[in-house]
Parts: sequence; structure tokens; C-alpha cells
Amino acid sequence: MAKLAPTSIKYIIKAYLRAKGVVEKPDVIGAIFGQTEGLLGADLDLRELQKTGRIGRIEVNVKNVAGKSEGEIHIPSSLDSSETALIAAAIETIERIGPCDAEIELRGIEDARAMKRDYVIERAKELMRTQLSKGLPDISEVSEQIKESIKADEITSYHGLPCGPGILESEEIIVVEGRADVINLLKNGISNVIAIEGTSVPSAVASLTKEKTTVAFVDGDRGGELIIKELMQKTDLDFIVFAPDGKEVEELAKKEIYKALRNKIPIEDFKSGHRRELRTSFREMERKQEERRLDHEVAAETQEQPPAEEEEDVGMERPLRVTAKQKEHFKQVVDDLVGTRAACIFDEKNDLLGKVPVAELFNTLKTIDNPHTIIFDGRIDAKLNAIARKKGVKYLVGMEKDKLRSSVVLLAKPDLE
Repeated sequence: MAKLAPTSIKYIIKAYLRAKGVVEKPDVIGAIFGQTEGLLGADLDLRELQKTGRIGRIEVNVKNVAGKSEGEIHIPSSLDSSETALIAAAIETIERIGPCDAEIELRGIEDARAMKRDYVIERAKELMRTQLSKGLPDISEVSEQIKESIKADEITSYHGLPCGPGILESEEIIVVEGRADVINLLKNGISNVIAIEGTSVPSAVASLTKEKTTVAFVDGDRGGELIIKELMQKTDLDFIVFAPDGKEVEELAKKEIYKALRNKIPIEDFKSGHRRELRTSFREMERKQEERRLDHEVAAETQEQPPAEEEEDVGMERPLRVTAKQKEHFKQVVDDLVGTRAACIFDEKNDLLGKVPVAELFNTLKTIDNPHTIIFDGRIDAKLNAIARKKGVKYLVGMEKDKLRSSVVLLAKPDLE
């Protein structure tokens, strides 16, 4: 019988057996050969495959407990992936082992070449570093995976916290939440960054903020605001930067990162009571970009309406026709949404149809039938008003509103007080 050399193994079939009785290793191997014989034809007969060295020695570890047997089965294979999968499926058809009823469950097919592949990647990274130091190769031809691996390798540690190599040399540091944020900033050329790894602020970071100009860069959601509160209590912050609404620092593109950093907020302004206005100014830029993207689509939607209907819809904003019960419902939802950057969509029975990030509200409205009320953490503007009218929305409730003419009842948070 031919022996399968370790270097020729491509896959290892891993399965688990359960037998309703006491069985031994020879019983299991006999069942595997006997009950799969002829099942897949002569070309995939296990005995023939083992003779030719395409299937290796079948390893079986059986334990007998309380009159029952359980154990693991490992079958090395040098067949291709589809043939190996067929063998694995055939093993699962075994119903008896020796005199006992049994079942075999496939746990997985392991790629035995994974270790070799890991070595190739590590070696490629080493070669890239060597070649870069000599300035010989064309960097654009190097695999993106290797580039990212090198960026990850640049992460160092400061008192156990992940950080960039420039954290000590730079006069300014950027404080982020986690390791993934550090990796993303490193990948985009920013090395003076350190992570706090959670919501509690380590003393090492607090000490650094007393020595260096400190910028806190956090996610554009409620969690980011909570981290800012913690940092303000325990560190000496100089500036605050929020990612765009609904986005995390780790997922930002290079352009978004540098744009956010250019709009950093001085800590004095943040503390002075203008917090919402400062965040709104950044959101306003994002909103204008979204408006430009939707300009043609919304214009086409509104122009499709007949002139008579147009005149009826664009009359002066109607008086607030809101019952006391509706007003109470609107106010409760608005209060719950403050700071969440989310939107709730209700039907005419005030049943919730869905809750989505404000950034996805435009696209979501296009997919929902008969929305009756929209309540969201944001400003009611012309674009949202146009789409709401098109979809037949009756009530549009936000934190703030532009002065608009609409057939939709438009309500801002102050209108509900």
C-alpha cells in the first residue's frame, strides 16, 4: 500500500462519529471502506485511492463511554477540492459501524497548504521590506495584501496600548478608540495615533495628553459622544474630531479622514454650549454632498407632477393639525432619538415600519410602501420634503426644519414643547 507523503497532502477531511454501542478503530475503518465501496465509482474507490497514494492513512480516535462510542476521523487527501468534497460527503452516508447504529458528521475540510501559504505571505513581506530599503522594485506592482500587512506591522505599543511609531516624537497626538482605528490611520499616512482600547481612559494616555497637543478622533455616533465625555473628564484635550454621521473611524477613506481632521473643533468651543451647532456645521457639509447627488433624481420626481397638483401642494405650510395624542407620541419618539442620528418610519396606525440611520433614510423611503410618519434626528430640508411628498408622507418630524412650503405637516422639536 502506498504511503501519502506529507508534502503531497492538500486537504484533511475531519469528521466526528457517534455509535450506539461499543466499537473499536478497526470497526470504523472497515465501515469506511466497506460502506463507501462502489458508491462513487472505481475512480474514487477508497481502497484504490489509498493504494495509489492519493488518500493517506485514515486516523481514528475512539472513546467508549457508558456503552456508547464517540471519536474523531481524519482522512488526508491529495485529490483536488471537488473530489475531496465527494469523499467527505460519502463518509457521511455511513449508518452502521460493526453491529451498532452510527452516524458520521463532517466537521470540516482543512486546507493543509495554509501553513505554506502563511509562510509565503510572511516571506513576501520580508522581501518587500528588503527591496524597499534598496529602492529597487516598482511598489505599485506589490500585492495590496502585503502593503496592508506591513502597515499593521508598524503598530507599536505604548504601555500596552496599540499606537503608531510617531507617538513619542510628534508634538501632537490623535487619540482613537481601538486598534482597528489605529491601523486605518497608519494605512493613510498618520503615525502619531494611539488607542484607548475601550471607554475607560488609561493613565498612560492621560499623562501623554498633558505633554502634547491632543486631538480626540471618534466615531460619528452616540458611542463616540460617550467616549468624548469620558476623555473630557480624565484627559487634557485640545481638539475634538467626529467621523461623518453613522460612520466609524476604522472604515473611513483617506479623503474622509483628512477632511474630518481639517474640521477639528477646539475644546473651548465644544464646552461653551455650542456643541450641537458645531456638530451640525460638519453634518451640513455632508448633507450638501448628499443633496447634490440626489438633485437630478428629486427634480425629476417633482417635475412629473401635473401643474394643478403642484399648485395645491406648494401652498403655504399648513397649520399644525396635530392632536394631543399625536403630539405626545411625536415628542416621546423625538426625545428618544436625540443624539442617535437615526430615523423612525411609522404607518398610519403608528406601528413602527423600520428604524434606520439618517444617512440611509432617502434610499429606505424608496423601498417602503405607504409611510405615514417620519421622525428623525436631523433637519427637515427641501430634498427630504420633496421625497416625503412623493411617497405620500403625512407627518415629517425632525429636530429642526427649514422654512418650506409643503402639503406634508412639518414639525420641529420646538413645535412639540
